[in-house]
This record gives sequence, C-alpha cells and structure tokens, in this order.
Amino acid sequence: MLRAITWPSGVTSHRVMVGGLDLHYLEAGVGDPVLLLHGWPTSAFLWRNVMPPMAERNRVIALDLPGFGASAKPLDVSYSFRFHERVLDEFLDALGIEATGLAVHDLGGPIGLYWAVHHPERVRKLALLNTLVYPNPSWAVVAFVLACRLPLLRWLLASSWGLRLAMRIGVTDAAVLTDEVMHGVLAPFETSDAQEALLRAGTGLNPKGFTDIAERLPSLRVPVRIVYGANDRILPDVAATMARVAEDLPQSEVSELPDCGHFLQEERPEEVGRLLRDFFAPARSVRSSGRSAAAEQGLASDGRVDG
Repeated sequence: MLRAITWPSGVTSHRVMVGGLDLHYLEAGVGDPVLLLHGWPTSAFLWRNVMPPMAERNRVIALDLPGFGASAKPLDVSYSFRFHERVLDEFLDALGIEATGLAVHDLGGPIGLYWAVHHPERVRKLALLNTLVYPNPSWAVVAFVLACRLPLLRWLLASSWGLRLAMRIGVTDAAVLTDEVMHGVLAPFETSDAQEALLRAGTGLNPKGFTDIAERLPSLRVPVRIVYGANDRILPDVAATMARVAEDLPQSEVSELPDCGHFLQEERPEEVGRLLRDFFAPARSVRSSGRSAAAEQGLASDGRVDG
C-alpha cells in the first residue's frame, strides 16, 4: 500500500506504537515541530507536497489518524473526541514533543481543535484549512453522516467508486487527480474491514464535542492562520465557518483561495506550503512579518465533555 509510494525528496515514512496502535506518519525538516492532521477519506498522503516548503524552516509531521492511511484501523474502539485526544497526546509524547504548531483540515479540524482547547499549553500556533469547527453543520455534512449509517449506501460511499467521487467533488480541477494521487487515496481502503473503519471514523465524533470546541475556542491565545479554498462543494459553508473563526479569534490572518476547492493541498500544494511555511517559521526566520513564535495561552482544561 502506502509503502510503495515514492515520497517527495526529504519526506520520510515512519511508524510508532501508541496506546497499542501501530501508527504511520511522515516527517520532514528540523526545528520547531508542526503537526498536520488530515480528514476524510485522506491521510498524511494529502500533505506530501505541502511538507517540503514547510520543512525549510520547521520539523513537519503528518500523521495518519487511526482508521486512515497506513495506521491501524481498529474495529473495537469508538472514534470519539476523547479517543483521538488520547492518541494525539501519546503520539507527541512518543516523539518527544512537548509543544507543537498545529495545522488541520476537514475531519482533522474538530479532532485537532478539541485536543488544542483541552491542551493549550502544547499548542504554539494554529492553522485551519477547509474544515468543520462548530455545531449545527451544513446540510452537506448531515447528508454525509446519514449516508455513512445507511445500509448499502454506506458501502457505496466507502467503495473505490465512492472515494473517487468524493475526491472529484473536492477539487475544481479534476486533472490534479492523477492515477498516482488516486492510488494514494484508495490503497488504504481495499478491504472490507478497512472500509468499515473508515465509515466509523467518519461518524464517531459526538455533537457535544463540537459545542465544547465552540465554547472554548475564543480563549485560545495563539497566532492563527486561516487558508481555505472558497469553491468548496464538500463544505459549502466554509466561508461562513472561517469568518466565525476570525471573529472568535481576532488574531487570525485569513487567506481565501478563490479558484480552489476542498482539497487545496492537491490543487495548490506549493502555495499552501509557502503560506504555512511563513506562518509557522520561528520568528527569526520571518524576515518581513515580525510575527512572534511565542504562544501566550491560557485556557482551563477541566470540565470537558466526552465526545
């Protein structure tokens, strides 16, 4: 599967045991760490061409979340907020990382944000790409969750046909979806068990966790970068979501890519990589902006809900 993929120069593939789970991740560069989280139905593979520009100034780590990519796909766990929170905490511990920058996309958004608002002391900077954040999701998200639960339709959704369709809907230019790209997306989900794990991972987040994120998010005191493709047919309310994030986190700097869809890492990898590179770079490496890499943060981590 993913081991047969040729990664870009400087990007290396690794495995680590975390809480009994065999997890796969990609790594590039040295320096202050940045953790990249993907969404549904992708994996660390989605970040492969974004990583080299970022690695010019940071240690960049893209994790295959449980249920995705070359990571373990257990069927005896609940893919909840609390499950992912423990995985992220223990994953960073296993890599010897106390605090990190964080960039999130799609389903990786709520997973990463839930972890961040409960562990603000471990977050230095935060970047949001096309992602979910708040309760009361769009009709498209509601339809997706329903499809993941309906007999027959759920299996069509997780089939190679369904995954190809999801990727096609997620870009404005289908030409970027080469055979190599589609292999990277489809290979981890060839078996029925892998497809079942994918479906469970897509529906495991409790709505209460989104409410928790919404309540705690405005208290984050870290630099924030928003980069999103405006022509998003998977999350059609992305512009409104990002505008609300910018209100909750007024320190946010926003870049809209008008002719780009949901999977902006496939459509504009070099541009996205440069924008994230300049944001996450240590202060001494940013010649013009003068932004500090220090993270002033204060958020209580008690009283959480189980998601």
